[in-house]
Amino acid sequence: MIKVLVTDDEPLIRAGIRMILTSADDIDVVAEAANGREAIELARAQRVDVVLLDIQMPVMDGLTALAELRRVAPDARVLILTTFGEQQNVLRALADGSAGFLLKDSAPAELMRAVRAAAAGDAYLSPGATRHVVDSLASGQSVRRAEQARRRLETLSDRELEVLALLGEGLSNADAGQRIHMSEATVKTYVSRILAKLGCENRVQAALLARDAGLGT
Repeated sequence: MIKVLVTDDEPLIRAGIRMILTSADDIDVVAEAANGREAIELARAQRVDVVLLDIQMPVMDGLTALAELRRVAPDARVLILTTFGEQQNVLRALADGSAGFLLKDSAPAELMRAVRAAAAGDAYLSPGATRHVVDSLASGQSVRRAEQARRRLETLSDRELEVLALLGEGLSNADAGQRIHMSEATVKTYVSRILAKLGCENRVQAALLARDAGLGT
């Protein structure tokens, strides 16, 4: 079972997340916290695999709690709950070691998918906001970095470059497959191959590399 700690200052949001996650056979919400300080205490007291952490909370906000959670529960993966208006906070959270972020208005299936991905050690960025984050991170890149990125992409086939360009747009495997008439499983295979060739740990790093190289623009 994937043990989850849900942290949000709004009881209705916590209740909704609990209801969604506990409907899955492999996920169990073992604790709830109303602020970052409570989350740290709960994570210290019991083993959790994934912490869902809101950013804007009283007493202690999510960004402040993130660093301490990484210290007291280093094996727990932290997913940030966010909205479109908090992108600058998302960038800081990624730099501070979060496993990714999830928009609060995400569909139930995406919430479960994000928790499972985080528990498996993968980074997860909500497809609906990945493009915005990628653009923010890549906006000031130098010509030299763009040239380095293009050289790294020389190892990819034309089809792999096509799939990578869709990653750069923030598309999920399913959406990318629909765009290029390919099954989701086949896209997943291509993504794994692309990550291995480029030496990227996850699809977010690959998407950033695609944007650095100007792929698809």
